Amino acid sequence: MSVFFLIGIAIGVATSAPVGPVNIAAIQRAFRSGFLPGLFAGAGAVLADGIYAGFAAFGITAVSDFVERHSGLIQITGGMLVILFGARVLAAHPHFTEEDGPPSGLLAGMVTGFAITITNPGVVLGFLAIFGSLGKWAPDPGDYAGATAMVAGVVAGATGWWVFISATVSRLRARITDAWLVWINRASGGLLIVFGLAIFGHLLLGG
Repeated sequence: MSVFFLIGIAIGVATSAPVGPVNIAAIQRAFRSGFLPGLFAGAGAVLADGIYAGFAAFGITAVSDFVERHSGLIQITGGMLVILFGARVLAAHPHFTEEDGPPSGLLAGMVTGFAITITNPGVVLGFLAIFGSLGKWAPDPGDYAGATAMVAGVVAGATGWWVFISATVSRLRARITDAWLVWINRASGGLLIVFGLAIFGHLLLGG
């Protein structure tokens, strides 16, 4: 059980760390509003990761079949969400003094992170590939306790990553001026739009 949990932690960190739309969104929110908004954006991704990791760990192949059949539609939806969020970030006019006080929009940030992750078919297929490649290190079919421990590890590892990122960025926030924040918003929004356009480009190329 402990081995499965530790393997799950490694998977959670490995699948969360690569820079992607949710990383950019979480960093942008942490810079703009502090630790909790950044963490909640990542928490939405953790929830989606946990769902997909559960599908992979418990061998629910119907989900992967559905994702493969509707991959194009799912990617179009995800691409549109990423582009719209990027445009919203670009249009924002951040100001630290306006963001002081209790952080707002926590649920909206969580929903955004969840929506971006859950509409990425690469996430579920990636988890299926990772779990399928574990061999003897994966829980045996019917070992629900082991599968639960591994999924819990994935959630713990992913959560630890988002805590680290949000805490690091929010500490640096104290050294950032409003002018820096504008450029951070522009870079974040631009990267999100590029990610969204890349999804559509991948579809057009028949990938």
